[in-house]
Amino acid sequence: MNVQTDLKRTRQLPLLLVLVFSLFVACMTADMVNPVLHLIRKDFGASEAGAGWVVSGVLLVIAIGVPIYGRISDFFSIRKLYAFALLIFAAGSLVCAAAPTLPILVGGRMLQGAGSAAVPVLSVIAVSQVLPSGSRGAALGLLAGSIGLGTAAGPIFGGLVGQIFGWPSLFWLTLALLLALVPCALYVLPGGAGTGTPEESRLDLPGGILFGLAAGLFLFGVTQGQTEGFRSPASWGSLSGACLLTAAFIRRIFTAEHPFVPPALFADKSYSAAVWVGFFTMFAYVSSLVFVPLLVVEVNGLSPAAAGLVLLPGAAAVAVFSPAAGRLSDRIGVKIPVTAGLSLMGISLLFISTFAAGSSPLLAATGMLGLGLGVAFTNSPANNAAANTLGDEQVGAGLGIFQGALFLGAGTGASVIGAFLAARKEDAQGALNPFYVLDAAPYSDAFLAIAAAVVIALVFSAGLQSGRPK
Repeated sequence: MNVQTDLKRTRQLPLLLVLVFSLFVACMTADMVNPVLHLIRKDFGASEAGAGWVVSGVLLVIAIGVPIYGRISDFFSIRKLYAFALLIFAAGSLVCAAAPTLPILVGGRMLQGAGSAAVPVLSVIAVSQVLPSGSRGAALGLLAGSIGLGTAAGPIFGGLVGQIFGWPSLFWLTLALLLALVPCALYVLPGGAGTGTPEESRLDLPGGILFGLAAGLFLFGVTQGQTEGFRSPASWGSLSGACLLTAAFIRRIFTAEHPFVPPALFADKSYSAAVWVGFFTMFAYVSSLVFVPLLVVEVNGLSPAAAGLVLLPGAAAVAVFSPAAGRLSDRIGVKIPVTAGLSLMGISLLFISTFAAGSSPLLAATGMLGLGLGVAFTNSPANNAAANTLGDEQVGAGLGIFQGALFLGAGTGASVIGAFLAARKEDAQGALNPFYVLDAAPYSDAFLAIAAAVVIALVFSAGLQSGRPK
């Protein structure tokens, strides 16, 4: 049975329900431990830097794993690969729930990342296979909405459940959800082989290793820069190594007979623009999800659970408006929604920088509402933009790179803005924002820096293809 025949039998609604819920669980799990890190530190007697690996370890593995899963999906059944990844995810959750020491907990989190890395990229690939270009925007919008909702819900879920029942309960609940999802995935996902020919689907193992090491060293160097400073040997050494490996990877894709990533992908201006828009959008969004709660806890004195509620308006906006933004990008093209969404993100971040940092938490929630609405009109059309540029033989590699860029942006943003915030606190200087008049200048500066990332995304959005997809 060929892929197309199998896909025609796939029931779209059950498929979307399984993909949406799997994405929600994966994204929620990634950052649900943030509010209970202090409990983990207390239980294990760990340092702040050591406990930080409970968060950064999973992001590191996800950033490496997403493009690899995308590439190998070219010659493995999506159904089997997805279910196998969910089982790895579940095994990691079991290790975390029963972890007797911090190193085992970190190892379990990395195992979670090795499984959850498959969920975003294989979900988008499944939708791209089932629905033709020009009619997949709403479905991709649902996926983008579940990513945004899960990312925002993670700290809320972790703060409420973790503080009441203890942090291991978070992983027991995740384990139960994942075990329920495995048979559902086996039932509804397309089961055909990959879309490429045997020659096209030959895996370039050296290229994959180079890519994984480059991405891993980059994110490790950025994370170490936040904790130890970017002048530390661990940080600059890792970043230098990432640069060398990236150069070797670029050389590899131009010289290998069957490269890990086809060079033609990056020759497509619209695809490259979509990748950079996705990177800086997640840079800004995840940074805000981290530092808005920190702002209202440190400056306004809210509890971690109450601080998580400040994120709810933005999470709701992402969930509600992402499908509509995806449908809109099918009708009028991706460029107008992305430009409007990025503009709204920038305005919302400037609002937080100018009026909300050090003021009422209601103003911070208002800024997050605008930010979430902007993300909704940016992320799902950007997904659509990337998918629309790819031929059948490029879907796995192309969407893998795109989804990997989202997670690299997420990990990079939180670390870079964290280091910038710490530096501004140490300098104890006035705010860089000339319109800011309150007494939380370092936070005002942090959100101004996040707004600058959105401006960069706006510049790249000029390269997106105008008009409706063909």
